[in-house]
Amino acid sequence: MASELEVAVAAAEAAGEVLRNGFGQHQQVKYKGEVDLVTKADEDAEQVIKQVLQETFPHYGILAEEGGELKGEGDVRWIVDPLDGTTNYAHGLPLFCTSIALERDSEVVLGVVYDPMADEIYIAERGSGATLNGERIGVSNTDDPIRVLLATGFPYDRDEELVALELFGQFAIRTQSMRRLGSAVLDLCYVAASRLDGYYERGVKVWDIAAGVLVLREAGGKATDYAGHELDPEIGEVVASNGLLHPDLVGVTREYRR
Repeated sequence: MASELEVAVAAAEAAGEVLRNGFGQHQQVKYKGEVDLVTKADEDAEQVIKQVLQETFPHYGILAEEGGELKGEGDVRWIVDPLDGTTNYAHGLPLFCTSIALERDSEVVLGVVYDPMADEIYIAERGSGATLNGERIGVSNTDDPIRVLLATGFPYDRDEELVALELFGQFAIRTQSMRRLGSAVLDLCYVAASRLDGYYERGVKVWDIAAGVLVLREAGGKATDYAGHELDPEIGEVVASNGLLHPDLVGVTREYRR
């Protein structure tokens, strides 16, 4: 039987092919909220992932963004985001990915993130480090906030938009530059690969960060909530960094914690 890693990679790549083939074409769009959308590509990619995962591991549970939770046997489940960066995808912006994590006994032990347009695959297994296309990756060694390239995302809840903009402004005057890329998973992986020095966001769900956080941590980075405490999916906020910068970032975000 194929390993969990092999199956997760196969599922991510199969979903990536679906997304790549549909990219740039007219998208059937539905709205889950005022600005929170879902495309047919999200649903098609999720179905492909489920099919591949269940073919080899039919007794594992699955928590997927679009399809909800499928209970399995025992305390093991896949956590799936078939298309992270849906708004980018719907607008023809080639910055999105597929994310698959494996959680065992409430601990994420495997993460696979595939960017089909760049043909880049990030892989992490707990205790084994992180790779990008098979090459080991690590976080940056930036320790001065004014040299930081920092990314963030804005919440779908418009009631929180003004607070998010205020926090953005706080960081804009403290760092070298800010980015808003539109994919939480890629933000985390970019910190892991030292393309970014840090990232923060509120309003994230477990499928937005499960695989990416493992990739980051296995690359030597750190991820907490806004107060610097252990991540809690129910709170829905994350601060990620190369570790060296974490006290500086959390020193700002803790004033905006829930």
